[in-house]
Amino acid sequence: MRTPHVLLATAAVLAAAVVAPPAGATAEVPEPGSYYLQSATTGLNAADNAGAVEQHRPKGDEDRQQWRLTASGTSYVLESTDTTGSCLGRSGDQARTVSCTAADAAWEIAPSGDDQYTLKVPGADRYLTVAAKPSGANYPAQLAVGAPGLLATWYLTPVTPATSPMPPQDRRTLDQVTFLTAHNAYANGVDGGFAPPFVNLVPNQTRGIDQQLADGVRGFMLDIHQTPDGAILCHNSCTLVSKPVALWVDLQRMVDFLKAHPDQFVTVFLEDYVDPGVLRSELARVSGLSDVLYRPDRTGVRQHGWPRLADLVAADQRLLIFTDHSRAADEAAGLTRDSFGVMYQREWTVENYWSMGSGIGTSDWSCYSRWYGADTNIPLTRTETGFRPLFVMNHFRDAAIAATATTDNTKLADRAQRFCLPAARKKPNFLAVDRYDLGNPAAAVATLNSYTYP
Repeated sequence: MRTPHVLLATAAVLAAAVVAPPAGATAEVPEPGSYYLQSATTGLNAADNAGAVEQHRPKGDEDRQQWRLTASGTSYVLESTDTTGSCLGRSGDQARTVSCTAADAAWEIAPSGDDQYTLKVPGADRYLTVAAKPSGANYPAQLAVGAPGLLATWYLTPVTPATSPMPPQDRRTLDQVTFLTAHNAYANGVDGGFAPPFVNLVPNQTRGIDQQLADGVRGFMLDIHQTPDGAILCHNSCTLVSKPVALWVDLQRMVDFLKAHPDQFVTVFLEDYVDPGVLRSELARVSGLSDVLYRPDRTGVRQHGWPRLADLVAADQRLLIFTDHSRAADEAAGLTRDSFGVMYQREWTVENYWSMGSGIGTSDWSCYSRWYGADTNIPLTRTETGFRPLFVMNHFRDAAIAATATTDNTKLADRAQRFCLPAARKKPNFLAVDRYDLGNPAAAVATLNSYTYP
């Protein structure tokens, strides 16, 4: 890991000077400066790999993924910020790095939809594009030069974005706010058993749910498994777990907290392995749940965007519950979870891949979608007209080793701002960590809550 850069200032502006676009070019092309070139299809970044230009997992300045946009005659060039004189270009039907003075380095850049662009070969109907996806596989890494279309649309995301001060408390929308989130909040060794004894030795948290709420945790990741007793909080399996906790017990703790603190908002993320009927019955056991449950599916969020947090507080809609379960599977079973107030997370959020590596040793700070693979593709950059999904940023490893978690949590703000924010083109709304009591991740939450990202 390189030495962290200075954190983004809340009023940061593009460092490059504004110059006139080339003759005949559209004025809607971004200003000259340093950018990530992100596929609008996959959310992955164009990177220089020994001369081949490939799409890689976003990784800040650590993987030759930054390009300096400048005008060149009647076109533009994108020069590698790592190698002076080397530009994103082409050789035949493949994207390659070439000399910035070569004809094959020139691109005509034009808007294509909402904040998206095409890079066209001057004088030809050929475009920088992601190669077509083979059946049952991911999109190939090697970028191509080919036909126009959805695969040939790109974001130009500033390396140093302009930001704005956070609005006053009563004007902040839900998607402008960042919440401290406890990964495997139930796996704390205080409230009850959560795993076989040898796993209990490495809890993800060391404080119970009540204390987590008192400490400012407002997002809770919970794994639920089905047993004859209902939806139970366990890690991987409930077999051999001594004194496990039922889901309704922890949800009751949260509802009781919200009743006692009428200005607070809580979000629950369920890693969900139970039948919908079992989950519905479990929620029915929580006294007062319906009084505070927030239903974005009933309030026009997808058409008009997220409401102000103050309005949700005023309406007493202060508990949002997500499931990672499949809607299609529930429809086949004849009962959808959103019919009783549990939202399907993939419809309302984006989320980066959960693991930074093992519990010790080096870590992988790349920030890419948890839902990118041969069978699904929900890029971190996904947006819809009038609606931006909430961004869940995972920042933890396979095992919660205290010393490692301490170090990782001290670097949370740096990873959020330098890696994950540009990867998603949005500010993280939920910072999910192990051992939130170590390394002061609350400071990273405070930093992110000092500004908005357009």
